[in-house]
Amino acid sequence: MSRQDDTPEAREGTDRRSLLMGTAGAAILGLSGVAGSQAAAGTGEPAVKNGRIRQSIVHWCYEPYWPSIDAYIKNVKALGVTSIELLPVKYFPALKEAGLTCAIGQIDMAPDPPFLKGFNNPAHWDRVIQATKDAIDACAEYGYKKVICFTGYKDGIPDDVGATNCVEGYKKVIGHAERKGITLCLEMLNSRVSNHPMKGHPGYQGDHCDYCFDIIRRVGSPNLKLLFDVYHVQIMDGDVITRIRENRELIGHVHVAGNPGRGELDETQEIYYPPIMSALIEVGYDGFVGQEFIPTRDPYQGLHQAISVCDV
Repeated sequence: MSRQDDTPEAREGTDRRSLLMGTAGAAILGLSGVAGSQAAAGTGEPAVKNGRIRQSIVHWCYEPYWPSIDAYIKNVKALGVTSIELLPVKYFPALKEAGLTCAIGQIDMAPDPPFLKGFNNPAHWDRVIQATKDAIDACAEYGYKKVICFTGYKDGIPDDVGATNCVEGYKKVIGHAERKGITLCLEMLNSRVSNHPMKGHPGYQGDHCDYCFDIIRRVGSPNLKLLFDVYHVQIMDGDVITRIRENRELIGHVHVAGNPGRGELDETQEIYYPPIMSALIEVGYDGFVGQEFIPTRDPYQGLHQAISVCDV
């Protein structure tokens, strides 16, 4: 790779599905295959028993295994889950027909991944604001209530300037979100992990909770909150339960995955999720928890275990 090519744009200039295909292809060789995963649906008990935590499946992680939206919906319903999130708008009609919801909608910044160029850089405002408004309108049309958003990568912008730019940029779109009844959820991403383009994001500006919470407070709208991804928070800040308790009113959505590796929620990782889920219930969190891990084994079985772990 040339020096010119070794940039955040070059490394991450593709969508989530493309970034995952290499990992998924290797993993599939060690699995029973897509057909086996699909066949497992409906043959056992749903993973959801208690239902105090509403759970969602993040589309990009498992699409390589279940490329058909019909098969995807079948597996999700068999697990007892009611939402598929961060999926293309073209699937909204099928989702609605199946009686499922989209807990949080994505923005379309193709050919860039959505987290690369954000509100921290005024040079991208026109494009980012339009993409965010489009996502707001699409979700509002189907009755879905939340849309993801990002600070963007630093690209030489100092942190204090990036935060101020985010505040000004969000103020240009937050009124539209308020009128449509949509909450924007700013995702904090870790900047430490550099060995996989979807496990970490070196150069991402909003890489600490307090930085993102400060932006949200300065915007001052109940329609801008944090997407609290426990995997990313654990890597960068830790103290997960205390952060949930101290910032309960600013958390709009939650993602989970195992650490290290962004894999399953099993005995190979360091985060113990049941008390984290209990803390969410304690503070009155009524949103969804999205399963966003990268499978290392059969995705249906991995999801069944992860959903059960979070079903406190």
